[in-house]
Amino acid sequence: MKILSVAIPCYNSADYMGKCIESVLPAGDDVEILVINDGSWKDNTAEIADMYQERYPGIVRAIHQENGGHGEAVNTGIREAQGLYFKVIDSDDWADRDALLALIAKMKELEEAQTPVDMILANFIYDKVGAKRKKVMNFHHAFPVDEIFDWSAMHHMKTTQYILMHNIIYRRQVLLDSGLHLPDHTFYVDNIFAFQPFPYVRKLYYMDVNLYHYYIGREDQSVNEQVMIGRIDQQIKVNKIMIDIMAEQDFRGKDPHVRKAMYNYLDKIMVVTSSLLLVSGTPENLKKKKEIWSYLKKKSLPMYLHLRFTPMGMAINLPGKLGVKTTVRGYKIARKLVGFN
Repeated sequence: MKILSVAIPCYNSADYMGKCIESVLPAGDDVEILVINDGSWKDNTAEIADMYQERYPGIVRAIHQENGGHGEAVNTGIREAQGLYFKVIDSDDWADRDALLALIAKMKELEEAQTPVDMILANFIYDKVGAKRKKVMNFHHAFPVDEIFDWSAMHHMKTTQYILMHNIIYRRQVLLDSGLHLPDHTFYVDNIFAFQPFPYVRKLYYMDVNLYHYYIGREDQSVNEQVMIGRIDQQIKVNKIMIDIMAEQDFRGKDPHVRKAMYNYLDKIMVVTSSLLLVSGTPENLKKKKEIWSYLKKKSLPMYLHLRFTPMGMAINLPGKLGVKTTVRGYKIARKLVGFN
């Protein structure tokens, strides 16, 4: 059995998917690379996927499907994977060779010692075009380094720090146990991928290595600010799904600290959604901002009160036009410092 399955969702990705695939190939027979062609039609994505499968049999598998969006491609990856651990790398991103090999060595070590973990974490890099310095999102102040730990050992994370798809490697069985199934034809589902399995994670491991290069620079990229505002209904849909997951979660028998981690994550997503709606500034989107908080309140009053009165929840809900201007200014400062879109 492979130690790691890497799913690479591809949609008209011919210009850059090769770099992504090549970044994982140094892992050799320890990894299977699932190149998932999600109904590409504009270019030769399908042919490139088949070429790599032919060139690296037993390592690369080309999977072709009708277009279902990023979420459905990830669903296919989970379903088809045969490795013990599962990682998603988007086709315009790539992995650092040395970090990947170090992480795989650690996975094998944990398995041989019969001390498997449910989630492995590493750092990721905002690889933004034109930026003189690439922002590294490290977590050595938030997690114990190079040791097995549980949720109770997680320290405070900065406002700009996320546990994201980019720095997560899940044990595949955790994804299956959580019942994770991402919605099709929906952007920003990587947040659901990271969030929903949390209650099924008992043991974690963090390595302070820079694994994932998160490319930011294409004008049509989903994380481009104007693209996100144009697709704000997709962001709201994902936000609501995460509210539903949290509200319906049965925490009995689960690590009590996982609730705190999920609240922390949802707090940040509420802020992202609200900030984009405020940055847009249209009457329609300002109304949608009120509606998402009303949805949260109707779904769970205790959860609403918890998130509404966090520092970020209060900051994003400052009253009046001055409050909106203050929030938008804070968002733009954070965007400049971190470079997240």
